[in-house]
Amino acid sequence: MDADAPTDRDLPDALVDGRWTGEDPIEAIVGELLREREDTLATAESLTGGLIGSTITDVPGSSDYFDRGFVTYAYDAKRQELAVPREALDAHGAVSRPVAEAMARGTRDRADTTWGLAATGIAGPGGGRDGKPVGLVYVGVAYAAEWGTEESFVEAVRFRFDGDRTAVKRKSVDSALAVLLAAIRELR
Repeated sequence: MDADAPTDRDLPDALVDGRWTGEDPIEAIVGELLREREDTLATAESLTGGLIGSTITDVPGSSDYFDRGFVTYAYDAKRQELAVPREALDAHGAVSRPVAEAMARGTRDRADTTWGLAATGIAGPGGGRDGKPVGLVYVGVAYAAEWGTEESFVEAVRFRFDGDRTAVKRKSVDSALAVLLAAIRELR
């Protein structure tokens, strides 16, 4: 795994090579924290095709905090559903830090939730090219703080995973939830 985060947030030690190795399922840990904080979550997914939302809703009672999921595989879907700027897609492509951040921000704002979580990447086996290999994934997270606090934020983390399409997608889900977990813990 190659993660280069633009923040000082540390990802949980239980995230090993993109896989969650903790004793308790990460989706349950995230759900418990969201419920405790009375926060809400929406997701935007490209390469994972709804797998993040599905994993979150595997937890009984997830309707307490999970609002909705957007599956925005195509450029036009990212623009229309999440307000991802055409310029970001043109300049950087769908698999990029600016687009992951725009997806997370758009998700949070369109759903009017506390958190927006987004994943975009190249699951393979094809689609990779110079500078953007198969297994490249960006996870974006956006937080909506109370108005006037200026504590809202959006950020993205870059990952590079090995494995087949299924492995890259599964690692993307675990890593996205780990990024969200780290961000929530930072606010506690």
